[in-house]
Amino acid sequence: MARPPVRGLLAVLAVLTVAGGCTAPVSAKGPADTARPVAAPSPTDHPVVAKTETPPVAAPVPPPPPPPPVTGAWLWPFTHLFNADYVDVHSIGQHFGLKASWVVSGRVMQLADARGRVRLRFEERNRAFFLEGVRVFLGETTAFSQSSLWVGKADVIKTIVPLLQPADHAGQLPAPPKLIVLDAGHGGNDSGTQNAALHLDEKDMTLDVVLRLKKVLEARGYRVLLTRADDRRVELEQRPEIAGRARADLLLSVHFNNAEASVAGTEVYSLTPQFQTSTQPEKDKQMVPALFPGNRQDYANTLLGYQLQRRLLADLRTSDRGAKRARWVVLRFAECPAALIEVAFLSNAAEARRVATPEYRQQIAQAIAGGVDDYAAALAAVHPPPPVPVEIHAAPPATAPPPPTSH
Repeated sequence: MARPPVRGLLAVLAVLTVAGGCTAPVSAKGPADTARPVAAPSPTDHPVVAKTETPPVAAPVPPPPPPPPVTGAWLWPFTHLFNADYVDVHSIGQHFGLKASWVVSGRVMQLADARGRVRLRFEERNRAFFLEGVRVFLGETTAFSQSSLWVGKADVIKTIVPLLQPADHAGQLPAPPKLIVLDAGHGGNDSGTQNAALHLDEKDMTLDVVLRLKKVLEARGYRVLLTRADDRRVELEQRPEIAGRARADLLLSVHFNNAEASVAGTEVYSLTPQFQTSTQPEKDKQMVPALFPGNRQDYANTLLGYQLQRRLLADLRTSDRGAKRARWVVLRFAECPAALIEVAFLSNAAEARRVATPEYRQQIAQAIAGGVDDYAAALAAVHPPPPVPVEIHAAPPATAPPPPTSH
């Protein structure tokens, strides 16, 4: 049989190679893929040149390193009590190196450090505890069982750990804020709380405080944007949208409160974590299992709310109504850490008289700025800046002295 020409054989082999060659499967793109633009090659990129030499044999791939230890709910020993999972206060103390002891047997328990300084205080059947003397609200009430007090497991993970040891959630905590959006509550035809005797409208007081706060924060190096800079109405949904469009690092909404005339004090709200009940339980129970955009910042929200409440109490000397939880619109749809601050009650005569003075409104602005600084410092401790490289200059080479000049 005559052999086919070499050229014909090569052509056949080329066709077979193209038809039967392996191609990489096309992977389906998720939301992250479609949101990430593909960079076009630079004109200075080097073209890919096919190499004709035989590629070297690849070395065996070493096994991947073991994953880092996981800090999660399963690490906490818990017991199912009253239709929820609870953690013994003694276990919380052991985890943080604190000693548990009864203040009132069966009712009040505290956790103290080695120097005897009380860090946490819990009371039976209470939805709040005290951290460094500041009232912080929980999602579940505490419970007494098996000769001890118990705290909801979700509260340990979402509230206690981020406050006592933020580094445990370093991967979920942002860097210190640089761009802050300030939201003056109400505005336009929405006056908010009013004190008729003193002719005070909440919308005016919040705007005045925010304008003062803007100057204080900018003097400290922050960039600041406002949801409104004058007396205009801004819809609730627009307020977190403004922060989102600006890619803000922080959203603070300033308000003044309203209740019975005898009620006074300061409270700061952060977003309620998914599956937990707000401080004032929701009328719409469908909100409890819902996951909102703001819940991506649960740990930072907790830290922010506490630091603001702590500083406001210290600087303004007001009554402690607690770091609380709520699902307000401005919190639900914030894409950055956010807090809603109820500085004081305009419905309380004594507090309203203080708020009516420019000096006190300046104090409020200074106190809020101090809380922002405390929050930023807590984040900086979790995310320390990289060390500055030190340039080492080599000593110049030694040179021989010039020969003596003869005259």
